[in-house]
Amino acid sequence: MEIERWERSEEISDAEKKVIQETWSRVYANCEDVGVSILIRFFVNFPSAKQYFSQFKHMEDPLEMERSLQLRKHARRVMGAINTVVENLNDSEKVSSVLALVGKAHALKHKVEPIYFKKLTGVMLEVIAEEYANDFTPEAHGAWTKMRTLIYTHVTAAYKEVGWAQ
Repeated sequence: MEIERWERSEEISDAEKKVIQETWSRVYANCEDVGVSILIRFFVNFPSAKQYFSQFKHMEDPLEMERSLQLRKHARRVMGAINTVVENLNDSEKVSSVLALVGKAHALKHKVEPIYFKKLTGVMLEVIAEEYANDFTPEAHGAWTKMRTLIYTHVTAAYKEVGWAQ
């Protein structure tokens, strides 16, 4: 996989940070259910991503996935990491640190191709935009698009740092 073309994240303004945090507060109030919805859509749209999850890689039925305790546990972890990033948007070192840990773990321990983070964050935006349509104004969409790029950029930078080669 070619990973020489790294994306750069655009600066997120203070107003955009506020929009992200306000939107996220409503999303995170239902973090497990939203996280499960995101992961199910991710696995349905990108079934090859399931190869990294021994506990549910053979599940095809979304209802079976929804009932999986392992999938729910992973959904809570994903949402918790995003929550930490959102809560610390004003602390770029903390954001970098959290996302570097996520990136390094997925590169070294789980051997996940970095493109899956771009796919997952895209699905995350789709699900949030659908489930929170009233909150997902054009302004919120723009802010969350920057947030998506920020996540992907920091995670994939960690891949580069550890010399990812697949």
